[in-house]
Amino acid sequence: MKPFIVLLLLAASAHSATLDVQTVGAKGDGKTQDRDAINKAIETVAASGGGTVSFPAGRYLTGSIHLRSNITLQLDRGAVIEASTDPAAWDAPEPNESNGYQDAGHSHWHNALIWGENLENVAIIGGGRLDGTKGLTRGERGNDKAIALKLSHNVTLRDFSILNGGHFAILATGVDNLTLDNLLIDTNRDAVDIDSCRNVRISNSSFNAPNDDAITLKGTHALGYARASENITITNSLVSGYDVGSLLDGTFKRTVERAPDRDGPTGRIKIGTESEGDFRNITISNIVFDRSRGLAFESVDGSNIEDVTVSNITMRQVSNAPFFIRLGSRMRAPKDVAVGSIRRISISGVNVFDADPRYASIISGIPGHDVEDIRFSNIRIVYRGGLSLDQVAKQPSDVVNTFFFRATGGVPPREPFATPEREKEYPEPSMFGLIPAWGLFIRHAKGVEFEGVQMSTMKPDSRPAIVIDQANDIRFRNVRLAEQPGKAGYVALNASGIQVDGKAIESGPRREF
Repeated sequence: MKPFIVLLLLAASAHSATLDVQTVGAKGDGKTQDRDAINKAIETVAASGGGTVSFPAGRYLTGSIHLRSNITLQLDRGAVIEASTDPAAWDAPEPNESNGYQDAGHSHWHNALIWGENLENVAIIGGGRLDGTKGLTRGERGNDKAIALKLSHNVTLRDFSILNGGHFAILATGVDNLTLDNLLIDTNRDAVDIDSCRNVRISNSSFNAPNDDAITLKGTHALGYARASENITITNSLVSGYDVGSLLDGTFKRTVERAPDRDGPTGRIKIGTESEGDFRNITISNIVFDRSRGLAFESVDGSNIEDVTVSNITMRQVSNAPFFIRLGSRMRAPKDVAVGSIRRISISGVNVFDADPRYASIISGIPGHDVEDIRFSNIRIVYRGGLSLDQVAKQPSDVVNTFFFRATGGVPPREPFATPEREKEYPEPSMFGLIPAWGLFIRHAKGVEFEGVQMSTMKPDSRPAIVIDQANDIRFRNVRLAEQPGKAGYVALNASGIQVDGKAIESGPRREF
């Protein structure tokens, strides 16, 4: 195209505030490197005061795309933005003095397929797709991702899909007024990481992430300081652990049995692991978990998790604990940060079927730091069962590697109720080994209430249903447990203030009832 014609088109596009990337030279043929043309289109529209950069159907091979304020990227149906394998097409990860306080993927944004910093009023919309299958890898560019946004506000991501989004398909750090709606993400690592963000809405979406988490709220030190995550809603969505790619192609395959950490498929909703910044005022509702791990709330780096409501959840084929609430002291944070807290959590209207028999549901603080003020109501859980206290006792007394269950030679078996504390370990239900209860394990907690809860097993399990260890003020009302003839339903160890249907249970070193 002749230069003067290009200038006329650019002038017309600037006037209309809409520009087709093919107008400025993008080929969309899957062979030509289109990065320069795409970034030129964005800069042109931004210089005119903002508008829309459109991608008609085609396959746009590109490296890093630099998003600007007041820009909408419109991905038409049939438009694919494909991550290039050419190292020259990518921006280098920027330095970050706080890199040691969180996973390296959280410390860089510029090495993404689409990135932006200090933006306002931006959107990526339409029925197209981002495809990182070939170009988003953990190589010289660091832990790259599909979309990375930092310290921005008024951001909308809607109606598109992502296949194999790299380390994080979407990473938002310090982003406020963020909307994610009607997205379909099928990826090999985390689908969505919301880090230190406020006023966030995630809705009407499907996230498949068998090797890592589907939706994760985090509070890192990546900005150089702790920042709260608050006022967040997650609703009307699916999280799953099908084989990578099989959500998008509609086959929903289930052949891969383990994630890289050698536990079952991940694909869950989690608060933590990076958790220096606080989490508060959060609702999670109307979510389907399918072939994934359960719901996890983890404060291990000093954060306060408080005022969280969970409702109307279904889980099927759960590959570890349906509920994992963990307060620990890993303390991946500056030295002056104290152990955090977990309190005022309400979970109701949950139906769980076919849950892993090894880990039960876990509520666990650490000595001197209790999880507190937790309420469960209208819950039904069906575990697979099939285990025994003998199997718990035969596992090594010190599981040296949290994920791989490798112990040093000569370590004796442990007493079945002597579950290790693991105060400073990476939080995952498997960190404790086999749990001595088949249904619920509560330790270092106070003010926990269960009302209208039913728990059963698909196979007989000779462990007690509920074990309460070093906890206080634990109340059960209308709790129905599968009957195991001759076995206690509850075991309390050095616990006090336990009530079952209004009846106080006498405290002592060990009570079975």
